[in-house]
Amino acid sequence: MLIRIDPSSDEPIFAQVAASVRADAATGRVRPGDRLPSARDVADALGVNLHTVLRAYQDLRDEGLVDMRRGRGAVVTDAATPLAQLYDDIAALARRARALGLSPDTLASLMKEHR
Repeated sequence: MLIRIDPSSDEPIFAQVAASVRADAATGRVRPGDRLPSARDVADALGVNLHTVLRAYQDLRDEGLVDMRRGRGAVVTDAATPLAQLYDDIAALARRARALGLSPDTLASLMKEHR
């Protein structure tokens, strides 16, 4: 698993780490039962603070996407399955929004209104 971040982005690093894991779950690169790399390994590879990665993993745990257990690490839960099932629909919606000239922020705002 390759976790990607953009150090020049205004988005916080922990949010980028979490978004990268979500994207991997949506595309099927990680599946339920897969173990995420240890927070220490991710922090070392990205050159960020360990607590930054732990916050991302905790956010994913709070969403139900990963289960964190001492000795087992972070394991992807069955909540990843619906993400993968919706991926094509989400990609099509994003393409349509771009074609209509909507910004990603506008699309995200519209999605938040329909919770």
